[in-house]
Amino acid sequence: MNEATTQERQHAAAVEPGWSNRNEGAAVSKSQSGVRLSGKLPKRPPGLWRTGINKFRRNPYAVAGLFVLILFIALAALAHYIAPYDPARIDLLNADAPPGTGNHLLGTDELGRDIWSRLLFSGQVSLSVGFAVAFVSVLIGTLVGSISGYFGGWIDAILMRLVDVMNAVPLLFLNILILAIFGSKFSYMILVLAFTSWMGVARLVRGTFLQLREMQYVEAARAIGVSNTGIIVRHLLRNATVPIIVTATLMVGGAILSESALSYLGLGIQSPDTSWGLMLSNAQEFMLLDPLQALYPGMCILIVVLAVNFVGDGIRDALDPRKQPVAERRRWSAWSRFLRSRT
Repeated sequence: MNEATTQERQHAAAVEPGWSNRNEGAAVSKSQSGVRLSGKLPKRPPGLWRTGINKFRRNPYAVAGLFVLILFIALAALAHYIAPYDPARIDLLNADAPPGTGNHLLGTDELGRDIWSRLLFSGQVSLSVGFAVAFVSVLIGTLVGSISGYFGGWIDAILMRLVDVMNAVPLLFLNILILAIFGSKFSYMILVLAFTSWMGVARLVRGTFLQLREMQYVEAARAIGVSNTGIIVRHLLRNATVPIIVTATLMVGGAILSESALSYLGLGIQSPDTSWGLMLSNAQEFMLLDPLQALYPGMCILIVVLAVNFVGDGIRDALDPRKQPVAERRRWSAWSRFLRSRT
């Protein structure tokens, strides 16, 4: 009996190397623990992105901000189907109509234009500027920061001095000067705001690359002959994705505020186009007579910027392995108990 079992083990070990060691280890584990082994491998732990999604879902502020942001984006995208009137349609007979008059949900302005329709179409412009400026700024900043952080030396010195010069210039006055010279077209607005917003991204990416380029896997990639472009794109940039995404999310709110400020000063979007900042600029003359004309676009800017910041903070906390969502859950539970006690 023992001789036959030994022959079977030798045959299995010849067909599958390591079979004998694995079975002997399993037998030892079985005898020591007394638990019957199932033979299944342990489940693979969730990756960074799946863990981040689960943590993001447990953050009530981030989820609420994402819901509000998606709502505003949907309303702006469907403005042509939802808006009851043309935003540039003038009706002097119904000027300064209060909310609820006829088909005017939020009333009309001094020229009889429907405020609800203008808010929807203004959202298209303001949100488009915010996301476009964030994308172009991240693209420029990532390019400059990756080159500066990877190569170092005189390249790093030149690029960082360029960043210092850009940070020393009053950006608001620079934006006003450029738009006053070249005009206030939509494309110019995006390029000007992106040209003056990429420096923070460049410094962030440079600092991340300075840390990552000393890692052993980068040295191994150089040793096997991987080009500098391959190391930057395949290894360093992929590991710097998390801070770049967080920074890009937070830059959307800043771009919306910058566009609103320039439009408020009369150097941004011009009529017949409209934006939330331009609506604020037009309503400042009628603040005492009809303050609601300024309240509506101001509240839209406030809510969208807060929602973007909540989403950005939620993404940062979700992708940080050291951050635990315990405090958010406790705070949300306490707030829920408070609401239930009041109802």
